[in-house]
Amino acid sequence: MSDNHGTDDTGRTFNMMEDGSDTLSREEVAQLAARQEKFIQNLQAALVRIQNKTYGICRVSGKLIPKERLRLVPHATMSIDAKNAQNKL
Repeated sequence: MSDNHGTDDTGRTFNMMEDGSDTLSREEVAQLAARQEKFIQNLQAALVRIQNKTYGICRVSGKLIPKERLRLVPHATMSIDAKNAQNKL
């Protein structure tokens, strides 16, 4: 008589779940890396705007972006009002 309590196949199931977890982790890491790369590109673009003396100017309204916004989002290219109007579209 077998004394395995019906757990003969749990090893395979666990391995499949582990493989799925590895795939998810790789996808999450890839997403995080892509976000970091985009953030770096945005910061590099902000450095170019500093050199061009266009940093801190809203590209929609042409007005100055408040310092508080630039402290929170140093690569911002739009004021909050312009960004909110864009998101409503």
